[in-house]
Amino acid sequence: MAGKSLNKVLLIGHLGKDPELSYTASGVAVAKFSVATNERWKDQDGNTQERTEWHNIVAWRKLAEICGQYIKKGSKIYLEGRLQTRSWDDKNTGVKRYMTEIIADDLIMLDSKGAEVGGVEQVPEEPQEPGKEDLPF
Repeated sequence: MAGKSLNKVLLIGHLGKDPELSYTASGVAVAKFSVATNERWKDQDGNTQERTEWHNIVAWRKLAEICGQYIKKGSKIYLEGRLQTRSWDDKNTGVKRYMTEIIADDLIMLDSKGAEVGGVEQVPEEPQEPGKEDLPF
């Protein structure tokens, strides 16, 4: 597999805050928000443990506008995207800082009504028995 690589992220989680929708100087929409995913397990003593991981999400153009309009803090979503790390110099200390974000490509709203955003099929209101080929992952 020399020369082959893959940068793909699939998440199901809840928004930690309302998307912050803004526009670049050239008028391109950008939305930023965080998504929480949870992991639960039983420790060696049988106690339930939980860990929450926070993911920084960035959506661009039409997807950003849709995010700004239709999703909010607490919304449950399915997200596909890719990892991207950016860097900048801290204005106060001059130290180089880094942030890894997920650049969203597709999004499905998983709350009661479901909706299509991006290019992934709509989630039905009533759960149905999907075939293996119908699963999004």
